[in-house]
Amino acid sequence: MNIAFIGLGTMGKPMAMHLQRAGHTLAVYNRNRDRTRDFEQLDSVTIVSTPKEAAGHADIVFTMLTDDAVVEAVYLGEDGILSACTDETFDTPKIVVDCSTIYPDTTTMLAERLAAVGVDMLDAPVSGSEPHAIEGILTFIVGGKKEAYETCLPLFELMGRKALYMGPNGTGANAKLANNLIVAANITALAEGMSIVQKSGGNPELFLEILAGGGARSAAAEVKGPRILNRDFSPQFMAQLMFKDVKLAGRLAQSLQVPSPIQATVQQLFQITCNNGLGQEDLSAVVKTYEAWIGETIGEK
Repeated sequence: MNIAFIGLGTMGKPMAMHLQRAGHTLAVYNRNRDRTRDFEQLDSVTIVSTPKEAAGHADIVFTMLTDDAVVEAVYLGEDGILSACTDETFDTPKIVVDCSTIYPDTTTMLAERLAAVGVDMLDAPVSGSEPHAIEGILTFIVGGKKEAYETCLPLFELMGRKALYMGPNGTGANAKLANNLIVAANITALAEGMSIVQKSGGNPELFLEILAGGGARSAAAEVKGPRILNRDFSPQFMAQLMFKDVKLAGRLAQSLQVPSPIQATVQQLFQITCNNGLGQEDLSAVVKTYEAWIGETIGEK
């Protein structure tokens, strides 16, 4: 199958690699061309100069981008995906799949614009971070036409271990924002709990064992806890991206008139973390905000 992949960042690059290794022909595009270097020697991959060129020679287009503004530029810009769908010199892709985490209204607007030119769109954001993308064990959260989902399911299964169909366009984006709010709440709760143990003279490493054996068990504790103790804040998912997602979750909750006091608190914590210059570190760097408050480094005596 001819596939375009647009956005070769932390998540997009390994996702595209899984498709290439499975034998698909790829056209890849990234704003920063340095991100395409690992694809240069691959015979089945063409590196292109615009999203339009990528989409114009593909049956299915995948995008994995940072935020709403970038997504809109890639889809609606002068040399964007939509321009390929209306240019008679290019073939029109059958399906466009956006794996970015963006506001649901943006997703539905783009789906409507693409539907007007005969192209189906899926919102298919993923649950998982860089290690999950590298291992091919992401979970896709999919909204759009069921038929388009079924067409893309074999491709989702190459990049992930599960793809869940949620309903019409926008439902995947809705669920992803709710998911990331819980992820952010979990990591901030972990940071707060570890800070209490540290300040009281306890052993944070043993505390993680306590969490693993009881009702407070979480992926945050299992994955991020040891990284906090090892002072490894290299970004698997940047704090500034989580801040963006939590803000979008708050906007969604407000539009639905759902009270969201936890969201408001978590948003403030990530804003403080980013304001302190930690936005490009892993989201677990929120613990450094607590360490500044308690005047101690977790794990140090």
